[in-house]
Amino acid sequence: MTLLTEARNADLSDLRDVLLEQHARKLDVVAPAQKLRFRDGKLVLSGMDPIFDAEGVTDVNGTYRPTAVFDEGVATKLGIPLAYVRFMRNERPDLYDQNANGLLRGLNRFNKLTQQQEQLIAPDKRNFLVRAFRGDDGGPGIARALVSDRFAIMDNLDALTAALDGIRQAGVRVEIDGCDLTDRRMYVRVKAPGVQALAPSLLAGYRSPFSGATGADNPTVFAGFVLSNSETGDGSFSVTPRLIVQVCDNGMTITKDAMKAVHLGGKMDEGMIRWSKDTIDKQLGVVTARARDAVATFLDKDYMVQVIRDMETKAGKPIEDVEDVKVIAKKLSFDQETQDSIFNMFVKGGQFTAGGVMQAVTAAARTTKDADKAFEMEAQSLKALELAFAL
Repeated sequence: MTLLTEARNADLSDLRDVLLEQHARKLDVVAPAQKLRFRDGKLVLSGMDPIFDAEGVTDVNGTYRPTAVFDEGVATKLGIPLAYVRFMRNERPDLYDQNANGLLRGLNRFNKLTQQQEQLIAPDKRNFLVRAFRGDDGGPGIARALVSDRFAIMDNLDALTAALDGIRQAGVRVEIDGCDLTDRRMYVRVKAPGVQALAPSLLAGYRSPFSGATGADNPTVFAGFVLSNSETGDGSFSVTPRLIVQVCDNGMTITKDAMKAVHLGGKMDEGMIRWSKDTIDKQLGVVTARARDAVATFLDKDYMVQVIRDMETKAGKPIEDVEDVKVIAKKLSFDQETQDSIFNMFVKGGQFTAGGVMQAVTAAARTTKDADKAFEMEAQSLKALELAFAL
């Protein structure tokens, strides 16, 4: 498909263009399990009535290529181990079809079974919300997510518009520090250049692995936060505070203070979803309020100074053996490539302390092409500091 589904370190204008194109291709259908089937590892919607509305006639039936997120939904909803779903996806799509179709439709029409056996493998009578993108010129589309029919849709474009409105209402000057988009989530990093504090103790001995600039010469830390939303069931809309270190632009998110709005609504009927303006306005009003509250709470100098001071109580602990950094990265469940990147950043940073471990994690996050992994790494940076302090 020509449709872009991912972006990394994009500016706000580029992100908006991608979201507008995606919005024009979106297809949300509540479908009974009996009208879902898989062929050659692809989702096939069939037997769904066409939708007649002001936009014309929409035929939702067709073939859709599942994403990894959709496969996770199949694993969760049908009770299939995720590792097995991934194996079938990559090695045996024929088994993918047999397993998913068998659980959705039941096998009692093929075999003579006892009543108890029929109850165990009876056809699935649930409804599911299928989130998809239409394909090019009638070609295969993209199956984005298989979620509950109680999932309350909050689109990225609407959430972003509402959040930016809340920030505007708060009246604090901010900059967009970069945007990411994946099949799972949207991330928009917000920075407030006018809300800053000095952190010489936190950055003592640190050298940027990117530019060579030192923390001693650039001890400033800026306040900010991350706006995040998922259209595919991978978490709620959230606003998470973030500190940005001037010397290297490393960012640390403070997840314990995040503000969230969960995607959970009323049970939906079968058919294509068309949300009313009133419903959308109520949902987005919450997003606007969250963003406005986040500015007041997180872009506050007293708040950021307290966070920095809490870090500094642990950051100065020396790391006697650099091999301990590998142990910490492993405890955080990072893959081997990420562990190696963190270790290299620690050595290049030259700050052989617990604070240096935290900086190494955030520096490594900047170099990964995987936006979801980068967000998770920043979220784990304070945990890395705590583990290093506890050595």
